[in-house]
Amino acid sequence: MISTTSHPLDNVIWSALTSRHNSLAIGDDLARRYPAEIAPFGAMAEVSATGFEALTRLTALDDRVALFTLEEVTPPSHFAIERKKSIDQMVGAATRRTVDTASMVRLGADDVPEMMALVELAQPGPFAAKTYRLGTYLGIRVDGRLAAMAGERMRLDGFTEISAVCTHPDFRGRGYPSELIGALSNAILDRGEQPFLHVFDDNLAASALYRKLGFTLRKVIELTVLHRAVA
Repeated sequence: MISTTSHPLDNVIWSALTSRHNSLAIGDDLARRYPAEIAPFGAMAEVSATGFEALTRLTALDDRVALFTLEEVTPPSHFAIERKKSIDQMVGAATRRTVDTASMVRLGADDVPEMMALVELAQPGPFAAKTYRLGTYLGIRVDGRLAAMAGERMRLDGFTEISAVCTHPDFRGRGYPSELIGALSNAILDRGEQPFLHVFDDNLAASALYRKLGFTLRKVIELTVLHRAVA
């Protein structure tokens, strides 16, 4: 059995689903998850046989659920491991940056088709039709086109995650990710919280950008995407 540690970011999905995203959570005191149309993430209070039993009840056949854990997990046989990868969890500095927000717009339900198209092209990570409901999503438009975006994903007491940082290939090299991350970080700091994010450990370009913006490595997290293949 792998027990939850005391720091909320160690079991970050569980921390979000039992605090500021409690109203979105499906599940109970053993396992919770986001609705599939919002995000694929789920978590257990403890990584154990009992926890997996509870997670199974929340995962339909042919459904997928993504876990963030400190150690590699061994799921029961009715879950197939679809993907395993190490992710760097990085936390931002407690310093505001000077950012020009004049060109930024708040994105919402009416922008979902464009957001989904940009995500499909740029592949920043999981993004579903109602992911925008998790927090503030900002975009930069150029001649009416959505050129770049970033937003808030997991939110828990004292912390907010920055995610979906992506730029259309036609508009790369203009510094849009830095500006969007800066604007989001400033807003998070203004609320008395700390920004954080996750990045694949082999995404060296993104990691370098985040370090330049003041983010530092906190911990390596194990991503495990499970597919419930049999009853």
